[in-house]
Amino acid sequence: MLKATPHPNYPAEKGRYIRGNDASPVAVAIVLNTDEDKIPRGLEELVRAGAESGAALAGTVQTPNIGFEKMICNIVGNPNIRYLILGGPESAGHHTGAALKALFANGVDDRKRIVGTEALHAVLHNIPADFILRTLQQVTLIDLQFEPDEQIRQAVRACYQEQPAPFRAYSLWDPGPFSGPPLDGRITWRVTQPWSEPDNDGERAALERARALMEKLKARKGQKTIGAKMG
Repeated sequence: MLKATPHPNYPAEKGRYIRGNDASPVAVAIVLNTDEDKIPRGLEELVRAGAESGAALAGTVQTPNIGFEKMICNIVGNPNIRYLILGGPESAGHHTGAALKALFANGVDDRKRIVGTEALHAVLHNIPADFILRTLQQVTLIDLQFEPDEQIRQAVRACYQEQPAPFRAYSLWDPGPFSGPPLDGRITWRVTQPWSEPDNDGERAALERARALMEKLKARKGQKTIGAKMG
């Protein structure tokens, strides 16, 4: 299978992650619910499980604002990434896992706030709306929160399959790279390139596309559920 070349600046944002195979179809995000200097061995093992199994990126995410923004900047820089595995515990203060699920289920509103989450600061102020839209188009979320490291390993390996294979409630395989080119951007882009921010009309148009996409995904999910019940 022909793979895409990530952007030269990929991964654009620094963070607590391990960079693995750039051609991998999957990234792993483990919720961090402790201080940076108190990361327990269990969370470290979950990250290692993702990296050792072949993830393009495997690391921790702590907050549903800047943490998500940095993760999105790195994902859109590599069109080969088609899945994002969510693992680890929940963060009682940030509701990080629930916020990430809400992002993929509901998208964002016209202020870039994630819809359908109780997280207080789940607003993606610092990245373009097109980055959010691209992530929702490019990546499928695999929810393995609260699961052991072996489940992370199995999921990563399943994403490498040449043909769709059942894994839990998912059908996983490597569909090849996303059709769009890699995107480059950092959360400081408003500081360094303020002229590149689209006007309000452009922002609204991008958000409308994101909402339309989410409605299509919800409709497809509903059809599958009805079909399963009838079967």
